[in-house]
Amino acid sequence: MAPVEFVDQLSNQEGAAQAAELFGKTFGRQPQGVWAAPGRVNLIGEHTDYNAGLCLPIALPHRTFLALSPRADSKVRLVSDLQPDKMVYSDLAGLEAGGVKGWMAYPVGVAWALREAGFDGVTGFDGAFVSCVPLGSGLSSSAAMTCSTALALDQVFGLGFGACDEGRLKLIQAAMTAENDMAGASTGGLDQSASMRCTAGNALLLDFKPGLSPLQGASQEPFDLDKYGLELLVVDTQAHHQLNDGQYDQRRRSCEEAAALLGVDNLRVVADQVAAAADPDAALTQVLNRLEDPTMRKRVRHVITEIGRVGLFVDAFAKGDIQQAGALFNASHQSLAEDYEVTVPELDIAVEVARANGAYGARMTGGGFGGSIIALVDQGRGPAVAQAIAERFSTEGFRAPRALSAVASAAAEQVA
Repeated sequence: MAPVEFVDQLSNQEGAAQAAELFGKTFGRQPQGVWAAPGRVNLIGEHTDYNAGLCLPIALPHRTFLALSPRADSKVRLVSDLQPDKMVYSDLAGLEAGGVKGWMAYPVGVAWALREAGFDGVTGFDGAFVSCVPLGSGLSSSAAMTCSTALALDQVFGLGFGACDEGRLKLIQAAMTAENDMAGASTGGLDQSASMRCTAGNALLLDFKPGLSPLQGASQEPFDLDKYGLELLVVDTQAHHQLNDGQYDQRRRSCEEAAALLGVDNLRVVADQVAAAADPDAALTQVLNRLEDPTMRKRVRHVITEIGRVGLFVDAFAKGDIQQAGALFNASHQSLAEDYEVTVPELDIAVEVARANGAYGARMTGGGFGGSIIALVDQGRGPAVAQAIAERFSTEGFRAPRALSAVASAAAEQVA
């Protein structure tokens, strides 16, 4: 069969040039600037952000580029390289939550969210998007779009938040509000934080415990694959990936209801109590026995154990214990498959084949219900492992997957 497709990244120069060219062709003028924001891969810590837990994402080298200029009125005109001949329109005047449909809800939602937050100086704009982040892959193409928009609007309207890490929290909130309230796609903040706060060569350890300052809630943890002769293979299964069909919200509600039944504000409180116990396994069992609903027990077990796995992975990788790091990947996937029930056959089979072909560990990444897996493999083994997955997919009658090699990359920035 044909070699599996590897998704190429665009350099900042290439992406900026393509976005500016599309802007010029569409709007007949040059943009004020071009901004880029990356997609992300979450190494471990899935469905923990909205439970006040821990996550460990890296920014991808694959980015969404936005060429943008402000307007004096409230109108928004947008174009994308996916449909370069089709301009879409909206108007910020009188706009309410859910008032924009389709892909433009994400960038328009950012401007709306900033205005709702009191930044009345944000007006309309023209924008042209070019992206190499695979769509529908669980690699957060939506956050790449909202974060590039947030940073662009911050700069052209002089809000002043994008220059420092603490200020970027305001832009992250606007990006989250756009997804949650305008686009109707639930998000807990991991994706936007990764796109806005990651640094090259590092994973971002995010702690969503309430009350932490920006510095307390994030730390840069070295993620040097070359040091250990490793490669992080990402395989987009191309299984349909959809998070706004109610499945995500069901699990989030289940966790919130469980926390209420346990008498705590969030499941992180319980996770910390379990971790501090003399016998964590016994403490976890006691917690689960307080919940009558068997499905709720499974959801809570995943969240508590997954929060614990994040710290263990950071420690294992720092020590060069790649066998343990891989085992934690495997345990995370098993928990997501059996307890959180967010995998699909394509994800499970891709993980199985990756392990059978020498991966130290493999797991689904992102919200699930489709999307991508990641596999920790020896350097240079990525193409062979991806090809083995593609061949198995062919025998299963699945769509052909596509792949990319991930390295820890930089956050959103102006590139032209």
